[in-house]
Parts: sequence; C-alpha cells; structure tokens
Amino acid sequence: MKIQLASSYGFCFGVKRAIEIAEAHRGSVTYGPLIHNKDEINRLKEGFNIGLAERLEDIETNDAVVIRTHGIPKNELAVLKSQDHKVIDATCPYVTTPQNIVQKMSVEGYSIVIFGDKDHPEIKGVVSYAEDPEDAFIVLEPEELESLPLKGKVAVVSQTTKKPEDFAKIVTALLETRKEVRVFNTICTATFENQDAAAELAKKADVMIVIGGKHSSNTKQLHSICERHCKDSYLIENEQELEASWFDGKELCGISAGASTPDWIVQNVINKIQEMKKVDEVI
Repeated sequence: MKIQLASSYGFCFGVKRAIEIAEAHRGSVTYGPLIHNKDEINRLKEGFNIGLAERLEDIETNDAVVIRTHGIPKNELAVLKSQDHKVIDATCPYVTTPQNIVQKMSVEGYSIVIFGDKDHPEIKGVVSYAEDPEDAFIVLEPEELESLPLKGKVAVVSQTTKKPEDFAKIVTALLETRKEVRVFNTICTATFENQDAAAELAKKADVMIVIGGKHSSNTKQLHSICERHCKDSYLIENEQELEASWFDGKELCGISAGASTPDWIVQNVINKIQEMKKVDEVI
C-alpha cells in the first residue's frame, strides 16, 4: 500500500499564527479553546503552561488572556479590556473581517444575514458586532429566510469554514426577494484549498483518513467531501483511533487534515499506519 498526503492540508495561517502567539506568552490563559484540537491544546498546556478558561469568571485578576482563534463576542472582549488583564488577541484575521463587515453594514442600516452554525464560537462572535441584535439573523438553509423580517436592503456574510456552493444558495434566495443585497464572501481561502485537494485525492484513493477535531467545522466538511468520492473515509483525532481492518485490501491510502491539525499529529498517524500495514511509499 502507498500513502499519499493531500497537496494542501493541516494548519492554516490563522491557526499557525494563534499557536505562535500562545507560545510567545507562556503562562497565559486562553479564553475558550484556542483551536479545535484537544491534543495541540494539551501540548500547549504541558509545554508552555497555557491555561484554559471556559467562562469570564474563571479568569484570575492578573491573568494574561489570549483570545481564541475563532474570536469572542464583542461585549465579552469589552469586559476583559475593562478589567486588569493583558489581552492578547489571537483572533484569525479572516474572522475579524466578517466582524467588521457586520458592524459597518449594520450601522449603515442593512439587515444582516449570517450563513453559519449559530452554536459555533466564530458565529457567536460575528453576530455580536451587529448594532441591532434584532436585525441580525443566522441561517443554514435558504428556506429559513422566508420567515425573517428583513429590510429591503440586506448584507450577507458567511462562516469562514462553510462551502461556497451552500453560501451561493443563500445569496441566490436573497436576490430573488430583496431590492439590494450586499454579498461579502468571507469564506477562508485556505478552506477552499484544503477541500479541493482532499476531493482530488479522495477520487483516486481506496481509503481516506481525515485527521482533526471532532468538533471542528472545517474538519467535518473535509470528511463529508471525502465521503462523496471515497466511501471508506474515516475521521479521526489521532493515531489511537486507527483500526487495522480499514486498510485490508487497499492500495492507496489518502490523508488530509483539518486547519487545526498540527504536522506532528499527522506524522503520528502515518507512523501508526506503517506499523499496521506494509507501506511501500509515502508521497
């Protein structure tokens, strides 16, 4: 069997930047998980004494606080800045973009439509930048737009990790009913590249291994894309979840990884597969 890595996979710019920021502030606390990868978070905890606070009240008075890659709600950021904390903002620039757009367009009197998962931390942060919370709406399907009290002019943004074709459906539905629609494509380019590379590899692979956090939106998207082209596609967080039977009779094993997956975890997976199965080549 051969192992082939996708031409684009793993750490995106925003995640790499956040990790470097955290490492540079040894002994600090992240407000919420810095990224969606518990193994990497444990590495930061053990190697750099980086703590984790899930609630504002869990943050000690003199703590240096690192803002997670996905960002946090505007009001919570204001609370942190008003207290005796050193605030280090590791929010991905691709996430601050929709935050700024929502704030600007809301001030200009547009209804705001956000394509994304309402429970995702990124979206919780983005929607908080609307001047009028009652005029900002989070949707996943075009049908949800029908019952919304939208103004004649609408601004629409997307969660950074969503699929462009799904975002296009939301935009098309808005264009059919509103007089003015301002469309801001806020989907991350790294997401495009990883998804396209995973799809191309899955078309020729006998088995696909997608590595990343089970709660990571972009990793789940990668797995879904791989399943379309390769029925034997598996989503794992680390090498401990691998099963030898997955590789029985397989000639080409493809590997992709989510934007929050570090290279050391990918290498651990490759090493484990090589222990389970005779591998002729890793390409």
